[in-house]
Amino acid sequence: MPQVVRSRIRALHGPPPVSPMPHRFRSLADREAVAVLHRAARVLLDSLPELTDRLVEALREQVPAYRAAIETEPAEIWQEVHHSLRHNVASLIQPREFREAAHRTSRWIGESRAEQGVPLDAVMHAFRMGGAMVWQDLVDDTARRHPEDTRLLVHVAADVWNFVDEHCAVVAEAYRQAERRLSWRRENRQRLMTAALLDGTARIADLPDAAAALGLPVQGRYAVLAVTGARRTPHGAGCPPLALADGTQALWHTAGDVELAVLPLGAGPATSEAGTRDEGEGAAPSAPAPECGPTGGPGADTGSGPGGELALLAAGLTASPGTRVGISSVVEGLASVGHARLLAETALRACPASGGTVLLDEHLPTALVVSSPGLGAALADRVFGQLDALDPADRDVLIETLTAWLDADGSAQRAGARLYCHRNTVLNRLRRFEQLTGRCLTRPTDAVEVSLALAARRLLAG
Repeated sequence: MPQVVRSRIRALHGPPPVSPMPHRFRSLADREAVAVLHRAARVLLDSLPELTDRLVEALREQVPAYRAAIETEPAEIWQEVHHSLRHNVASLIQPREFREAAHRTSRWIGESRAEQGVPLDAVMHAFRMGGAMVWQDLVDDTARRHPEDTRLLVHVAADVWNFVDEHCAVVAEAYRQAERRLSWRRENRQRLMTAALLDGTARIADLPDAAAALGLPVQGRYAVLAVTGARRTPHGAGCPPLALADGTQALWHTAGDVELAVLPLGAGPATSEAGTRDEGEGAAPSAPAPECGPTGGPGADTGSGPGGELALLAAGLTASPGTRVGISSVVEGLASVGHARLLAETALRACPASGGTVLLDEHLPTALVVSSPGLGAALADRVFGQLDALDPADRDVLIETLTAWLDADGSAQRAGARLYCHRNTVLNRLRRFEQLTGRCLTRPTDAVEVSLALAARRLLAG
């Protein structure tokens, strides 16, 4: 502190003038002010316990963020305040000896308060209160014991407050560093918990802690979404390649080139049961619409039941071209999220390479094919092997016609409209396909086999 005071006074008054009298007067005032400061600070050190009591009580009354800590751990807080005051007041007397120790104490307080969750503003306010109390005691002691020297404290007032600001800066930097570390640890812990849930390796005993940390119910209903082919971008970086509808809660996790989202769902069973009661006992299901909904499956536009709930979620997705999305079935309980992840990845494999969204519940036959690629490839070879002897263009026409006919629910008229040819042309091509493969498309077992083989050929090609 004396060095700081002298350098600051010389900087304010410029280089020493030629006349020796003014120079001696300023140097004398400098030494006298520092001596007064040291004398008052030594008295303050002797009465440090009483000063600590007053500061702790002031913090309890005026800083609500400290009140709970003081009431639950009064001895620890008192010792902390006493330790900080002792080092800081000693630094006013011997800055070289105590400055680093005082900084270490301030850094420790900043880190501790960050870990306790005390707001930084409250910590800074507490330090400034301590500085104000120390300064006031220095002035009061000088005015009481040596009133004629009170005016000399003006020379060091700015330096004392610069000292307080210096420690506030040390506390703030330590607080922010600790906050960043805590944030990283918290995010890493959440990431590990999410990975364990999705991998199915989370222990049952750890589920309550994971639920609390992630903000998810242990007994809730869940689905998992898997997406690839595009990356989500941070908020505010333009239109993201994949975005959920507003209000949709999702917990994202990256696993290789696939991004996974755990989707907590609302209470659905009661709605589903109500819907069943509305149809009545033994009532026949309503006839399916001629065309499929947005996700290509029955019930995609109803919005009722688990399937409809996920269909509405899929309809609310905003994805860039080429993005492939798979959505699992609904599972019960946080412990089943790992199973839902496997279902979502199965749905993702059933998604065309060109992109799109596949709900597993609406593509279960296709999911069976991709779940066993070896068997799917064997089935495709068994059904379509005879076509490989044809000219590739001729073969592709037959397969394209078969695909259009199946997509049109067996309607040659609609298949012809899609292929821009007459319905009789469609029927002739299908008849030729039956002759080459030995399958009868009107026989249910053959139709199922051909449909699965076609899905395997499309999804497992290459």
